[in-house]
Amino acid sequence: DPSDWNVFDPRLVRWRLEGSGRTEQLLAISELRQGFEPVAARLAADRATPEQCRAMAEATTDMAVHGRTGDLEAYLLADVAFHRTLLDASGNDMVRALAGLVEEVLAGRTHHDLMPARPNPTAIALHDEVARCVRTGDGAGAEHAMRAIIDEAAGAMTEQAATDRARARE
Repeated sequence: DPSDWNVFDPRLVRWRLEGSGRTEQLLAISELRQGFEPVAARLAADRATPEQCRAMAEATTDMAVHGRTGDLEAYLLADVAFHRTLLDASGNDMVRALAGLVEEVLAGRTHHDLMPARPNPTAIALHDEVARCVRTGDGAGAEHAMRAIIDEAAGAMTEQAATDRARARE
Protein backbone atom coordinates (compact mmCIF):
# COMPACT_ATOMS: atom_id res chain seq x y z
CA ASP A 1 0.00 0.00 0.00
CA PRO A 2 1.55 3.36 -1.02
CA SER A 3 0.60 4.86 2.35
CA ASP A 4 3.14 2.48 3.94
CA TRP A 5 6.03 3.48 1.66
CA ASN A 6 9.08 5.35 2.92
CA VAL A 7 8.69 8.20 0.44
CA PHE A 8 12.10 9.60 1.48
CA ASP A 9 14.00 6.50 0.36
CA PRO A 10 16.12 7.57 -2.64
CA ARG A 11 15.47 4.21 -4.34
CA LEU A 12 11.72 4.77 -4.14
CA VAL A 13 12.12 8.35 -5.37
CA ARG A 14 14.18 7.11 -8.34
CA TRP A 15 11.57 4.43 -9.12
CA ARG A 16 8.73 6.95 -8.94
CA LEU A 17 10.64 9.30 -11.23
CA GLU A 18 10.73 6.50 -13.81
CA GLY A 19 6.92 6.39 -13.92
CA SER A 20 4.21 8.50 -15.43
CA GLY A 21 3.83 10.66 -12.32
CA ARG A 22 7.39 11.98 -12.44
CA THR A 23 6.43 15.65 -12.71
CA GLU A 24 4.14 15.39 -9.69
CA GLN A 25 6.91 13.61 -7.75
CA LEU A 26 9.38 16.35 -8.65
CA LEU A 27 6.91 19.04 -7.59
CA ALA A 28 6.25 17.29 -4.26
CA ILE A 29 9.97 17.12 -3.54
CA SER A 30 10.37 20.77 -4.54
CA GLU A 31 7.70 21.72 -2.03
CA LEU A 32 9.57 19.76 0.64
CA ARG A 33 12.89 21.34 -0.35
CA GLN A 34 11.35 24.79 0.17
CA GLY A 35 10.99 23.81 3.81
CA PHE A 36 14.48 22.55 4.57
CA GLU A 37 17.11 23.79 2.11
CA PRO A 38 16.74 27.51 2.92
CA VAL A 39 17.05 26.61 6.61
CA ALA A 40 20.11 24.49 5.80
CA ALA A 41 21.67 27.48 4.02
CA ARG A 42 21.06 29.72 7.05
CA LEU A 43 22.59 27.12 9.38
CA ALA A 44 25.55 26.59 7.05
CA ALA A 45 26.35 30.30 7.21
CA ASP A 46 27.06 29.79 10.93
CA ARG A 47 28.55 26.30 10.82
CA ALA A 48 30.36 25.65 7.53
CA THR A 49 34.04 24.80 7.70
CA PRO A 50 36.55 26.48 5.38
CA GLU A 51 36.75 23.21 3.43
CA GLN A 52 32.98 23.15 2.94
CA CYS A 53 33.00 26.79 1.82
CA ARG A 54 35.74 25.96 -0.67
CA ALA A 55 33.83 22.91 -1.94
CA MET A 56 30.67 24.98 -2.53
CA ALA A 57 32.65 27.68 -4.34
CA GLU A 58 34.34 25.06 -6.54
CA ALA A 59 30.98 23.46 -7.29
CA THR A 60 29.48 26.77 -8.41
CA THR A 61 32.49 27.41 -10.66
CA ASP A 62 32.06 23.95 -12.18
CA MET A 63 28.34 24.59 -12.65
CA ALA A 64 29.08 27.81 -14.52
CA VAL A 65 31.64 26.13 -16.79
CA HIS A 66 29.54 23.05 -17.54
CA GLY A 67 26.35 25.07 -17.87
CA ARG A 68 27.97 27.21 -20.53
CA THR A 69 29.20 24.16 -22.48
CA GLY A 70 25.92 22.28 -22.07
CA ASP A 71 27.56 19.24 -20.42
CA LEU A 72 24.55 18.33 -18.30
CA GLU A 73 26.11 15.24 -16.69
CA ALA A 74 29.12 17.24 -15.46
CA TYR A 75 26.76 20.04 -14.41
CA LEU A 76 24.69 17.51 -12.44
CA LEU A 77 27.78 16.26 -10.59
CA ALA A 78 28.69 19.81 -9.60
CA ASP A 79 25.10 20.63 -8.60
CA VAL A 80 24.88 17.49 -6.45
CA ALA A 81 28.24 18.30 -4.83
CA PHE A 82 26.99 21.80 -4.02
CA HIS A 83 23.74 20.67 -2.39
CA ARG A 84 25.30 17.71 -0.58
CA THR A 85 28.00 19.99 0.86
CA LEU A 86 25.46 22.63 1.85
CA LEU A 87 23.27 20.11 3.67
CA ASP A 88 26.34 18.67 5.38
CA ALA A 89 27.52 22.17 6.34
CA SER A 90 24.20 22.77 8.12
CA GLY A 91 25.58 20.63 10.91
CA ASN A 92 22.16 19.06 11.38
CA ASP A 93 22.03 15.27 10.99
CA MET A 94 18.34 15.30 10.10
CA VAL A 95 18.92 17.81 7.29
CA ARG A 96 22.06 15.98 6.16
CA ALA A 97 20.02 12.76 5.84
CA LEU A 98 17.91 14.39 3.10
CA ALA A 99 20.89 14.71 0.74
CA GLY A 100 19.99 11.50 -1.10
CA LEU A 101 16.50 12.83 -1.75
CA VAL A 102 17.88 16.07 -3.19
CA GLU A 103 20.38 14.14 -5.29
CA GLU A 104 17.61 12.02 -6.79
CA VAL A 105 15.46 15.01 -7.72
CA LEU A 106 18.44 16.75 -9.35
CA ALA A 107 19.35 13.56 -11.24
CA GLY A 108 15.71 12.99 -12.17
CA ARG A 109 15.41 16.42 -13.76
CA THR A 110 18.55 15.77 -15.78
CA HIS A 111 17.94 12.16 -16.79
CA HIS A 112 14.31 12.71 -17.74
CA ASP A 113 14.99 15.71 -19.96
CA LEU A 114 13.44 18.22 -17.58
CA MET A 115 16.51 20.44 -17.58
CA PRO A 116 17.10 22.97 -20.34
CA ALA A 117 19.95 22.17 -22.73
CA ARG A 118 21.84 25.03 -21.10
CA PRO A 119 21.09 25.53 -17.39
CA ASN A 120 19.60 28.86 -16.37
CA PRO A 121 22.44 31.34 -15.71
CA THR A 122 20.31 32.99 -13.03
CA ALA A 123 20.11 29.70 -11.14
CA ILE A 124 23.89 29.33 -11.35
CA ALA A 125 24.37 32.89 -10.08
CA LEU A 126 22.03 32.12 -7.18
CA HIS A 127 24.10 29.07 -6.24
CA ASP A 128 27.15 31.32 -6.26
CA GLU A 129 25.28 33.79 -4.04
CA VAL A 130 24.44 31.04 -1.54
CA ALA A 131 28.10 29.98 -1.46
CA ARG A 132 29.24 33.59 -0.96
CA CYS A 133 26.70 34.19 1.81
CA VAL A 134 27.69 30.98 3.58
CA ARG A 135 31.37 31.91 3.27
CA THR A 136 30.75 35.40 4.72
CA GLY A 137 28.36 34.24 7.46
CA ASP A 138 25.29 35.97 5.99
CA GLY A 139 22.58 33.54 7.08
CA ALA A 140 19.64 35.66 5.91
CA GLY A 141 21.23 36.16 2.49
CA ALA A 142 22.01 32.45 2.15
CA GLU A 143 18.45 31.53 3.09
CA HIS A 144 16.99 34.06 0.66
CA ALA A 145 19.17 32.94 -2.26
CA MET A 146 18.46 29.25 -1.59
CA ARG A 147 14.73 29.93 -1.55
CA ALA A 148 15.11 31.66 -4.92
CA ILE A 149 16.95 28.61 -6.33
CA ILE A 150 14.16 26.28 -5.28
CA ASP A 151 11.46 28.67 -6.50
CA GLU A 152 13.18 28.87 -9.92
CA ALA A 153 13.39 25.08 -10.18
CA ALA A 154 9.79 24.63 -8.99
CA GLY A 155 8.62 27.20 -11.56
CA ALA A 156 10.38 25.32 -14.34
CA MET A 157 8.82 22.05 -13.18
CA THR A 158 5.37 23.62 -12.92
CA GLU A 159 5.69 24.79 -16.52
CA GLN A 160 6.75 21.28 -17.51
CA ALA A 161 3.76 19.80 -15.68
CA ALA A 162 1.42 22.13 -17.56
CA THR A 163 3.03 21.11 -20.85
CA ASP A 164 2.71 17.42 -19.93
CA ARG A 165 -0.98 17.83 -19.05
CA ALA A 166 -1.64 19.69 -22.32
CA ARG A 167 0.06 16.92 -24.31
CA ALA A 168 -1.95 14.28 -22.48
CA ARG A 169 -5.20 16.01 -23.47
CA GLU A 170 -4.23 16.11 -27.16
